[in-house]
Amino acid sequence: MNKLIEKSISITREEANPLLFIFNTISPISKGAENYLIKNLYPIKLAKGKILHHSGEICEQVFFVLQGAVRGYIKEDDKDSTTWITIENEMVAAIYSFINQVPSIENMQAIEDCSLMAMSHTAMHEMFDLHPETNILARKIFEKYYSDAEVRALIARLKSADKKYKFFLETYSQLSNRIPLKYIASFLGIKLETLSRVRGLKAKKV
Repeated sequence: MNKLIEKSISITREEANPLLFIFNTISPISKGAENYLIKNLYPIKLAKGKILHHSGEICEQVFFVLQGAVRGYIKEDDKDSTTWITIENEMVAAIYSFINQVPSIENMQAIEDCSLMAMSHTAMHEMFDLHPETNILARKIFEKYYSDAEVRALIARLKSADKKYKFFLETYSQLSNRIPLKYIASFLGIKLETLSRVRGLKAKKV
């Protein structure tokens, strides 16, 4: 169990309402499923810079971002590479570790002050069995997750820094003026100086 989560902490329906609204917008769920979520979700407040999940550990929870921004990254020697960036109304997890319950190679870090809700791997699968309609909800959430993963894979395979940044603006425009440039550069797989140059040239063309 992630040490950030205290099992004694429970949430009220009022606290759960923002997330329940998001879920029902994606795919309607029953009152029984809503009650199950209220009983099995746990709140997390995470300060900017703090680690949500460490590499080498099994990711036992899936997290839903209510406010803030989280990044995934891998660390080799003294260098870290950002693998994804997620903001409000989206799910985050070290997904391979979470699904297969094996140690992850990814870390997860808050890059803004964050408010999240967490659910354990065990509780999520129990919910699928007890409330079958939540399987549809999960499918749609994972479809979005998989789609985003393909975009990230495409960005990684582009060789030109200019093309990488252009594609980033087309697919992640909401992040461009919000996330520190060092994380965007790391996400794109280019040097910070290169990103600054590309942005400068683009600004001149506007």
